[in-house]
Amino acid sequence: MMTAVTKSTIGFIGTGVMGKSMAGHLLTAGYPVHVYNRTKAKAEELIAAGAVWNDTVAELSSKADVIITMVGYPKDVEETYLGEGGILAHAKEGAYVIDMTTSSPMLAKKIYEAAKQKNIHTLDAPVSGGDIGAREARLAIMVGGDETAFEAVQPILEKMGANIVYQGSAGAGQHTKMCNQIAIASGMIGVCEAMVYAKRAGLDPENVLKSISTGAAGSWSLSNLAPRMLKGDFVPGFYIKHFIKDMGIALEAAEEMGMMTPGLKLTKSLYDELAEKGEENKGTQALYRLIDEQI
Repeated sequence: MMTAVTKSTIGFIGTGVMGKSMAGHLLTAGYPVHVYNRTKAKAEELIAAGAVWNDTVAELSSKADVIITMVGYPKDVEETYLGEGGILAHAKEGAYVIDMTTSSPMLAKKIYEAAKQKNIHTLDAPVSGGDIGAREARLAIMVGGDETAFEAVQPILEKMGANIVYQGSAGAGQHTKMCNQIAIASGMIGVCEAMVYAKRAGLDPENVLKSISTGAAGSWSLSNLAPRMLKGDFVPGFYIKHFIKDMGIALEAAEEMGMMTPGLKLTKSLYDELAEKGEENKGTQALYRLIDEQI
């Protein structure tokens, strides 16, 4: 068993909606935190709180014992890890790297194999819980990679999440996240349809929520996103464009397994329609507007 990583220097790449809160919890816990983001303005709050800014991924990677990434798309993950100026080209031997982006299971395996050649420990550890879960440090974290590496960095993961489960070898974390996104996808249609139905039936939708959110229909989306829909709050806790990316990864993986995914295909088609209408930077709860024929 590897010794648990405790007060090592952490490098955090990607300080957007989720990453800002996650890195903030590590700062609060007393870890020295170095940060990098393509847009420096998104890291200013963390810098003001004591994080050290780095101008490049390479600079950050050379200083950190543990490197965490929370970036946008698989192509960003690949460039950040495998590019000439990327993590694996500049990280210390024996470092731990944790990709918390929702990305491709096959890419996670590719990064794992490349890192192994350099004696760098890698984990794919995507999360669920949205901006609220990140802010309150109660994310669900799904982890793939070597179990010994997971045990070593578990104290760090515990500063960002409340439900942390080791799922298996490299790629297993990403496959688990695909299960999560598939379950959310069809459920989101149901939440939006229910809220529009309540409105069209002349009911008070907020009152309806009091009845149905604690029964068999209950879900995270119903409890957390339906109230936002009703208030006309479509600020992203999770971007539509990122959800479309996730559903694309899940569809590709499902097709490779020869699996039917009718609910996932329908949901992606509706979100693609939203993106075509210019809504890709709204939160996933904006599907309500399409169902309600507001756009």
